[in-house]
Amino acid sequence: MNNMFKESISKEEMTDLPLKWFEGNILLVDDVEKINYAATVLAGQSVIGFDTETRPSFKKGVVNKVALLQLSTKKQAFLFRLNKIGLPKEIIDILANPGIIKPGVAIRDDIKGLQSLYYFKPGGFIELQDYAKELGIQNFSLKKLAAIALGFRISKSQQLSNWEADVLTEAQEIYAATDAWTALEIFENFSNN
Repeated sequence: MNNMFKESISKEEMTDLPLKWFEGNILLVDDVEKINYAATVLAGQSVIGFDTETRPSFKKGVVNKVALLQLSTKKQAFLFRLNKIGLPKEIIDILANPGIIKPGVAIRDDIKGLQSLYYFKPGGFIELQDYAKELGIQNFSLKKLAAIALGFRISKSQQLSNWEADVLTEAQEIYAATDAWTALEIFENFSNN
């Protein structure tokens, strides 16, 4: 494996990079019809970006359930409102399918959070931090991996927002879609080097 990537990146270097976000189609999945459509599209993919969001807890010992599951193709991001629809069987099948690669960053806790809603055997997940280590990269956050592997910045301004809100803001939707899409882009870039 030929390492084309820097080991690390400074805050100053990151500031100089262009800011990017997901510009494809974002579908908020919060009812049965949308679940079926999303599952059909996702089941036909070989690689989909993966992430989850949980409402932050500012009390010691209080952990909220995963509120949002994001699965993204290059052109379409699906945001599943788990706090409204639970974890649908059609989506569990995709999460358990070893034939669909699902790259993400720090995915162990994401998977555990999803398994607390409904137990499944995860298949096809790739931890981008492990991949980065093999490439000699020493910065492991999604934001830094995006800068190193893709040459752009992503915003983390919505990270601590309320993911259980009745209505997600456009900024939240774009943020959530960007995280999953970025994981997909990083994976593809790592794989091509």
